Amino acid sequence: MKVAIIHDDLMRKGGAEQVALCFHKAFPTSPLFTSVYQPQLTYPEFKKANIITSWYQKIVKTEKRMKWLFFPFGLLAMKQMKVEGYDVVLISTTYSGKYVNISPNTLIITYCYTPFRLAWNPTSYTEYLDSKGVKRWVFDVVVKTLRNIDRKSSKKVDLFLAMTEETKKRIQDAYSPKNEITIIPPPVNLSNYYISENIGDYYLVVSRLEYYKKVDLVIDAFNETGKKLIIVGNGSKKEELMKRAKGNITFMQGVDSATLSKLYAECKAFIFPQHEDYGITPLEANAAGRPVIAYGVGGVLETMIPYTNDASAATALFFEKQDILSLKEAIQLLEELNFDPKFIRANAERFHENTFIEKIKDFVEGKFYEMK
Repeated sequence: MKVAIIHDDLMRKGGAEQVALCFHKAFPTSPLFTSVYQPQLTYPEFKKANIITSWYQKIVKTEKRMKWLFFPFGLLAMKQMKVEGYDVVLISTTYSGKYVNISPNTLIITYCYTPFRLAWNPTSYTEYLDSKGVKRWVFDVVVKTLRNIDRKSSKKVDLFLAMTEETKKRIQDAYSPKNEITIIPPPVNLSNYYISENIGDYYLVVSRLEYYKKVDLVIDAFNETGKKLIIVGNGSKKEELMKRAKGNITFMQGVDSATLSKLYAECKAFIFPQHEDYGITPLEANAAGRPVIAYGVGGVLETMIPYTNDASAATALFFEKQDILSLKEAIQLLEELNFDPKFIRANAERFHENTFIEKIKDFVEGKFYEMK
């Protein structure tokens, strides 16, 4: 069985890249096709893979440029990329992985994190929300074009994999796939995280600094409380968010894995304010034995054990409204509770990377021989 892997781009460190890395670990001799790859921007383990990029690589060196030029250049580059001569193509994608030219009679399995956000949920971008007149008209034309291309490209997929029930429904609504969607939750590399007895005086956010991540909500809440907050991440809203924050809030980016593990292990709690399709970072916090304060919707409903009346049997504290008051009340309540780090760590162990890799291998091999 000859397998190829496709991933949208390798320009960041995130949950999708962790999944793509697990695909490589499941099929280590398989080439990994992607639009662009900058080794210094993503996980160093990818250096061990046979990575093949599109011609988009020649004109893109930064994530910001990659996004701005995607329509039409990145789109065309992926549509012109050819993956031929494989029995199975395993795609890791949010947006463009499905667009690649794949030879007929290939079993195409797509792990879809969510349907292309710009095409199916453009209001999650401030650039779209703030646009007016001719600019909004241009945006709408682009969105409509991308949605048509995205839907058409989805038809060549034989089997979709989803992260959660929520993302399964989104895939179903957007693409109406021909076969049943299977759920395999994404992994956490537990070996990167540990429980510490030295808990610091700060709260932690690890996130892309984008509008839909709601980091601005956390900043506003901590501006009022005066409590220490560390924000790790980068993104298009970084400068705006830094100007918004007071002196009790520290920004970090490009931290190495040892530093990030220490930040997780010694934080009072991890803050997760967004409605996320899944959310790897709350599980990373759990792997370090730390509780999570999360907006109680989306993926955390399937990965976290919420506090009701016994903190020792919980991994997270949910707040109900995405507003400052609700978040502040959750922070205050958390400081009155005693969570059990070992119980929290055990929750993360349900999502062990090794378990995920075995599930992916079994699924790909089983479906190949079943559908052969």
